[in-house]
Amino acid sequence: MKITFLGTGTSIGVPQIGCQCEVCCSSDSRDNRLRASALFEEAGTRILVDCGPDFRQQMLRIGMRQPLDAVLITHEHYDHVGGIDDLRPFTFEHDLPLYADAYACHHLRQRLPYCLVKHSYPGIPKLQLNELKEGDTLQIGSLSVTALRVMHGELPILGYRIGDVAYLTDMTELFPSSFPLLQDIKLLIVGALRHTPHLTHQTVEQAISFSRSLGSIPTYLIHMCHQVGLHAIEEKKLPAGFHYAYDGLVLNA
Repeated sequence: MKITFLGTGTSIGVPQIGCQCEVCCSSDSRDNRLRASALFEEAGTRILVDCGPDFRQQMLRIGMRQPLDAVLITHEHYDHVGGIDDLRPFTFEHDLPLYADAYACHHLRQRLPYCLVKHSYPGIPKLQLNELKEGDTLQIGSLSVTALRVMHGELPILGYRIGDVAYLTDMTELFPSSFPLLQDIKLLIVGALRHTPHLTHQTVEQAISFSRSLGSIPTYLIHMCHQVGLHAIEEKKLPAGFHYAYDGLVLNA
C-alpha cells in the first residue's frame, strides 16, 4: 500500500501567518506543513483521509489525475473538511462516498446543504454521505477500512485502520474498546501537536508513549504546529522507529 502525506500541519498551518519564528521562516520544505490529510492507494483503489481547506493545493502539488474511491472524515472541524467543495472534479463520472460518524454527518449537512441534498443540480459535487460507528468495517476496492473511536479533548471522533495501518489524528486518547481493533497493525500514523501540553491534542511525548503501549510499531507523527521545532533538528531527537512525517512524504506499507 502506498501512503502519501498530503498535509502534516495543524489547523493554522505552517508557516503561521505573521509569525517570524525560525520554523515559519525556514527554507526547508519539510517545515512547510499544509493541513493534515493523507492518500492511501493499493491496486487501483484510492482513499482520501480528511479533506481540509488545502485540498485543492494538495492535489495540484502531487499532480493527482486518478479517481478517488472514497473519502474518510475523522471529524467536522474546518481544517479537516474545509475542502469538500473542491471534490467536485472527482465526482464528474460517479458519486463519491464520504464516511463520517453521526455527529460529523449532522454538521456537514448543516454546513454544506447544497452538496448533501437528495436532488442535486449541475455543478455541485455529487457526494454520498454515510454514517460510521466504532467497529464498522468497509471493503473499499482492495482496501479494508475499520472505524476506530478516539477522543479529541472532550469530543469523540473517528480514527481509521486501513489495511494494517492506523491513522489517528487530533487524538488525546483512544477508547479502550478500540484497542483490540489495532491488533497486529504494522504502521501507526498519529497526531503530535507540540512538546508542551494541550487540552485537545497529544504532545510528541504522549504520542510516543501511546505508540509504545501498542508494541514496537514504526510510527509517523502528524498534525504538528510550528512549536515542534525544525524538522532537521527534531527528527534526530526521536527514538528509533519514530519519525516526523512531512508534506509529500510517500511510504510503502
